[in-house]
Amino acid sequence: MPKRVFRMPGGAPLLDIASHGRGGPGESGGLFTRDQIEQIRRTVQRVPEVMVKVLPRASSDFKAAGQHLDYITRYGKLALETDDGDRLEDENGKAVLEEWDVDIDDVRRQASLTATKGRKPPKLIHKVVFSMPAGTPPEKVLGAVRNFAREEFWGHHRYAFVLHTDEDHPHVHLVLKAVSEQSVRLNIKKTTLRYWRSEFARHLREIGVPANATDRAVRGQYRKAKKDDIYRATRRGDSTHLRAQVEAAASELREGRLRPELGKAQLVDTRRDIERGWHTAIGLLRNQGQPELAALAARFVDEMPPPATEKELVARALLDQLRVPTLRRAPPPRSL
Repeated sequence: MPKRVFRMPGGAPLLDIASHGRGGPGESGGLFTRDQIEQIRRTVQRVPEVMVKVLPRASSDFKAAGQHLDYITRYGKLALETDDGDRLEDENGKAVLEEWDVDIDDVRRQASLTATKGRKPPKLIHKVVFSMPAGTPPEKVLGAVRNFAREEFWGHHRYAFVLHTDEDHPHVHLVLKAVSEQSVRLNIKKTTLRYWRSEFARHLREIGVPANATDRAVRGQYRKAKKDDIYRATRRGDSTHLRAQVEAAASELREGRLRPELGKAQLVDTRRDIERGWHTAIGLLRNQGQPELAALAARFVDEMPPPATEKELVARALLDQLRVPTLRRAPPPRSL
């Protein structure tokens, strides 16, 4: 089955600061485009960053896919908007997938797996979440996803989406049929997600919402997003992953120091490339008559926190808690 490839300019990020730090060909003497200058401006001004992630589990089984649709609509309480522009209420996920012929795709998939045992089951749907920080108007997030999906998928892949406002950050769950109407399978790669983030941010800006899409390392951030199940368990307070991190950090702090981690050297090397890249970019900005933006970028780099592994971040949080004095309850006033 053919695979759909998105039109992404080289698959590279618009703001590829690290390449400047590695001394890529032509980088030191080149000029920034207008779009690159605007992205640098948004980055150093700390414009809110968009988030796009793909939920990995339960996407290769028809029953599980239907249950996911039921879950994101809160079992019919939230309206599901489709690629046809319909708003479905009290509709179960199985009916939506049958209308998309996903049940037929599942039968074909099972036949293919029987013929080739040991092969990993292909996905029937992709489960994508588009999110913005707290304070962003939810209807604007919904509108940007609607425009994004229409531009990227309409006429190719069937899709449906729903807005969630039950958490502090508004987000939209989009369910996308993995096989297009032209029988082309969509595979989502890192470059795909980078492109989707950039386009989601662009659609937000077009409807008046400040939004940016840059790599974490460019912003001096290294804390990876937790897997969805760990993230949700952490919110409930029963994450075994987080508890293990806290116990390990606490134990090493009691011993007097944190043990070095294998990934720390790579973080330091990446930060070195990023800082070099930023300093090269600052020089280019000055040469292009952008002294104020160059000054903002220099301050942005100076304010970057030092690179830290997840264990180091947990240890810092523990130390911060120890430094905060416990607030004593004030005694009640005496009666006159």
